[in-house]
Amino acid sequence: MTEQTRTEADSMGPMQVPADALYGASTARAVDNFPIAHRPVPAQVIHAFGHLKAACAKANVELGKLPPELGEAIIAASNEVAFGDHDGHFPVDVYQTGSGTSTNMNANEVIASLANEKLGHGRTVKAENGVHPNDHVNMGQSSNDTFPTAMHIAAAVTLHSELIPALQRLHLALDNKAKQWDHIVKIGRTHLMDATPIRVGQVFSGYAAQAMWAVDRAGWAQKEMLVNLPIGGTAVGTGINTHPEFAGKVCHALSEQLKLEFCEAVNHPAAQAGKDSFVGAHGHMKTIATALSKIANDIRHLGSGPRCSIGELNLPATQPGSSIMPGKVNPVICESVMQVVCRVIGNDAVVTSAALGGIGSLFELNVAMPVMIDAFIESATLLANVSNVMDDKLLTGLEVNEQRCAELIDQSLMMVTSLAPEIGYDTAAKLAKQALEEGKTIRQLCMDQAILPTDKLNELLDPMGMTKPS
Repeated sequence: MTEQTRTEADSMGPMQVPADALYGASTARAVDNFPIAHRPVPAQVIHAFGHLKAACAKANVELGKLPPELGEAIIAASNEVAFGDHDGHFPVDVYQTGSGTSTNMNANEVIASLANEKLGHGRTVKAENGVHPNDHVNMGQSSNDTFPTAMHIAAAVTLHSELIPALQRLHLALDNKAKQWDHIVKIGRTHLMDATPIRVGQVFSGYAAQAMWAVDRAGWAQKEMLVNLPIGGTAVGTGINTHPEFAGKVCHALSEQLKLEFCEAVNHPAAQAGKDSFVGAHGHMKTIATALSKIANDIRHLGSGPRCSIGELNLPATQPGSSIMPGKVNPVICESVMQVVCRVIGNDAVVTSAALGGIGSLFELNVAMPVMIDAFIESATLLANVSNVMDDKLLTGLEVNEQRCAELIDQSLMMVTSLAPEIGYDTAAKLAKQALEEGKTIRQLCMDQAILPTDKLNELLDPMGMTKPS
């Protein structure tokens, strides 16, 4: 069955466009040119464009540049885009022109079509006495400043609404576990070898602290995104064809719309040509990923077993672990976290490479922005989602095997450490070696040899006492 089309035109000539599409010739041309990933720009960026175009129209009306009737129609149409009502009309591939021109024109055309419908001109990208995608929706703008501004908006909103709340939730869950299990003592490990005792609560307080710092880092990343918005720089950062008050008004409108404090770039050439803020912000997310890897990896190892390994933690059973070994349960949530970490670290390489001089940042423009924001949004979303899953399916239901913790403490040769101040390092080392050779515990050997009075020995070998300064 042949798809119904209509004819639209841009500066390069006519193009056939799906009859029900809100976009026009420029978007259709980009769809034809870039059948690469068959995956559009992230929806968060499209929604950011909606917010941005509404703010731009509002600013242009206030400045007397845009007729109020057209401005109101553009604002209404832009808000629909911002709320995700028309995501299906943004088909341009991620791997497109490096400035994001195709997506900017996609936004201009969709918003123009919607605005023209509201004005009674029917579904058309261009209408006589109506809204024009370039002259009106894109007034005072260039793809070179709108796409990077949309990147800032999308990143800031995603960090604010998704990642930070998820990390706060994870921190609370870990902190609760730290308090709940602070009365339980387990053996510590350094270099993968037995060390002195530590309270389970102390271990989880360390994880909670890492999660708390992750919240801070996500906040720092968000701050990077709220400042230095490129809007107002137009083609090369000079502000040609835009009002000098335009950028300030746009940032004010965005701040009101999204309840976040956006600021105009202090230097527009730097904001458009360099992407240092994205490298720095994603660096914080990479650090968050490394923290999650530590927490997840520790938990999966402490839960290894259940009988033939460490087994100090009992991980919740979420699904059968093997198609051949009945009853096997694996630490699948932890493994999911580790895979997210791999992706985020890879995305950090993408963001960094895309910002490099000679690759993305060339003279007055960065030309690798779509892949950069795609990687950035993916990292923020993955970290948020996996943090929520850690809380829901790992920490909820996670238990301590207190019996196993006690058994391993009793067997540890490093219990001898608390005796060293009384009997000397060398004597304590000899006891540890002898206990290993004879298959005895430190307590058994000390009692056999009457190394210390029983009361003193019990005091020094008290596991809880060994978890505090003395």
